[in-house]
Amino acid sequence: MKFIIGIGGVTNGGKTTLTNRLVKALPNCCVVHQDDFFKPPDQIEVGEDGFKQWDVITALDMEAMVNTIKGWVENPVKFARSHGISVSPGTEIGSPEDENHILIVEGFLLYNYKPLMEVFDKRYYITVSYEECKKRRGSRQYIVPDPPGLFDGHVWPMYLKHRAEMVESLLPIEHLDGSKSKDEIYQQVYEDLHNTLLNHL
Repeated sequence: MKFIIGIGGVTNGGKTTLTNRLVKALPNCCVVHQDDFFKPPDQIEVGEDGFKQWDVITALDMEAMVNTIKGWVENPVKFARSHGISVSPGTEIGSPEDENHILIVEGFLLYNYKPLMEVFDKRYYITVSYEECKKRRGSRQYIVPDPPGLFDGHVWPMYLKHRAEMVESLLPIEHLDGSKSKDEIYQQVYEDLHNTLLNHL
């Protein structure tokens, strides 16, 4: 069985923290981080809002991301090994009935790109309030620091725009309250996944 989980949501909502815990807890689990597919800074356009457009789909090499996910689908054992992940016994090629593999795809724009919309078996989306998100973003150290006004002028408006588009798509998405503790969110998702995976086996 191959099972793909999406963990999307607002910037600084806790996506990576949740993903890292799930990867350790779930068997034969690999991860693809959307942030790994950002284009170089010199390829990011300046928008009408006056800011470099980091929080839009065109800032990412989505074709490369889709191809990476396809690579996992074609051969999850090879993918896992190439990423330094040990595969449990009983999941070797040649015993397909025993092969259970999980891929977590994590990022801020997972459910707004048509070629990706249908690949997920389970979709989660983390939200936090404007105030909490701005506070978290302001306390985080980025390699390229946010210019003054970026959050209110670009990051938050783009988040609201993309969230509205996602809602209009009517995809089945499980919403998570990012203001809860990391443990609460993890337990909620882990229990939900555990029950879902049992039904798929």
